Amino acid sequence: MTSGATRGLFISFEGIDGSGKSTQLRALADHLGPDTLVTREPGGSEGGEEIRRLVLTGDPGRWSAETELLLFTAARRDHLERTINPALDAGQTVITDRFADSTRVYQGATRGDLRAKVDQLHDLMIGVEPDLTFVIDMDPAIALERGLARGSGEDRFEDFGLGFQETLRHGFLALASAHPKRCILIDGNRDVAAITTEIIAHATARLPR
Repeated sequence: MTSGATRGLFISFEGIDGSGKSTQLRALADHLGPDTLVTREPGGSEGGEEIRRLVLTGDPGRWSAETELLLFTAARRDHLERTINPALDAGQTVITDRFADSTRVYQGATRGDLRAKVDQLHDLMIGVEPDLTFVIDMDPAIALERGLARGSGEDRFEDFGLGFQETLRHGFLALASAHPKRCILIDGNRDVAAITTEIIAHATARLPR
């Protein structure tokens, strides 16, 4: 860390696919200005992006839940070392589209009851939580339609279907309830501008004075 620098604020956005995370993340970054780093998971570093291609494409049954957990953790470790920590140490605000909470929900709660293993591996290899997490709650049917309409090619999890998305939603709601000091639940079934205004107000209140 540069001498005298204040470590930056670490913000994450979470929610089911198609919930509007990326739109709101960009709006917040634009508001906060140029000293803000926007990143994503899986990805955010050279190694992380290579793993992203492995886990978000292909047949839904391509990987077991246990293998997914190891791949996502490896991507997150590289992301943390090469992108997140250097930016925070330089005093930048870092905003990431997904972090460890996604693994807690996607692999920990819905892909084989692996939550204890997810938490153990996180404690051993990551050991970091965002300062602030926005969990955007969205009607799963609408979110799934949005996600598939993107046609990004990274729709392996959308291909699990609506039931999976509904299970994910409940997982994120439970997570937000369990961590009220860090997580702010945002109603995503509203006008985009209204959502942005609420998020900016919460984030601004957390920034260092």
